[in-house]
Amino acid sequence: MMDRLAQTLASIARSVRTILGAPDYDRYLAHMGEYHGGSSVLTRDEFARDRADTRYNRPGSRCC
Repeated sequence: MMDRLAQTLASIARSVRTILGAPDYDRYLAHMGEYHGGSSVLTRDEFARDRADTRYNRPGSRCC
């Protein structure tokens, strides 16, 4: 029962992070490994910086 509760809470946490737009480095690593096996991977800091730049410096991405 505790295992199922932990899985449910992890799923909810992933959903909330996705809704808020928080970057998910582990999901990025899984995607890169599955679809881009030979490509170099960003470090956690580079990934966070890239996500922040994309979110805040992209024209038309904000209302004000």
